[in-house]
Amino acid sequence: MFRQMTYSTARFAVYEAIKKELNKTNRKSVEWKVASAAVSGFSGGFIGTPGDVVNVRMQNDIKLPIEQRRGYTNVFNGIWRIINEEGIAKLFSGASAASCRAAVLTVGQLASYDQIKEIFINYGFSDTTNTHLVSSILAGVIAVTITQRIDVVKTRLMFSKAGEFNGIFDTIFKTSREGPASFYKGFIPATTRMIPGTVLIFVFYEQLRLNFGYYDEWDDV
Repeated sequence: MFRQMTYSTARFAVYEAIKKELNKTNRKSVEWKVASAAVSGFSGGFIGTPGDVVNVRMQNDIKLPIEQRRGYTNVFNGIWRIINEEGIAKLFSGASAASCRAAVLTVGQLASYDQIKEIFINYGFSDTTNTHLVSSILAGVIAVTITQRIDVVKTRLMFSKAGEFNGIFDTIFKTSREGPASFYKGFIPATTRMIPGTVLIFVFYEQLRLNFGYYDEWDDV
C-alpha cells in the first residue's frame, strides 16, 4: 500500500498534468501519449523506489536462511533500518531499473489504454464500462509483456546483498548467463496480478471521471 501510494499516485498525477498542458496546444497523437507516459512513469518509479525496496525485501525474506533474514516488522521499520544500517542511498537501490520499468509500464498501461479506447470510440463504440473493460484488458496484456524483463532485473537488484551486482548492466549480464527464459521468470504470476489490477484501476477511474464531471483531454476526438 505504501509503495502504491507513493509510486502510482505520482505517475498518474504527473501524467494527468502533462495531458492538460499538451491539450492546450492540441498535441494528442500517440507519440505524445507515449512520451507523457514515459516521463510520468520514470518520475513515479523514482519516487516509489524506497517503498519498492522494502516491499521486495519483505516478500523475499522467507527465502533467506534464518540467520540472514532482515525481519522488518512493517514498511516504516524497514525504511528506518535501511537508513541506519546501510545508508539512505540504499533506499534507492535499483532506482534506475525501477524508474525505467515504471516508464515502460506506464506506457503499456496509460498510453496504451488511452490509445486503444480512442480507437474503439472512433469506430463507433460508446464511452461505457464495456469499452473501458476491453481497453484495460488489452492494456494490461501489453504492460506485462513489455515490462517483465525489466521487472526481473529490478527485483534482483533490490533484493541483492552488497557486492552481488554492480549496477543494472551487471545484473542484466549475470541474469543473461542463466538463459533467455530467466528474464521471464514469474511471468504467469505477473500476468495474473497485472491484468486484474489494470482493469480495476481504469474501470474505477472511468466511473469517477464520468460521475464526477472530470473531462479527459485525450477523449476529444
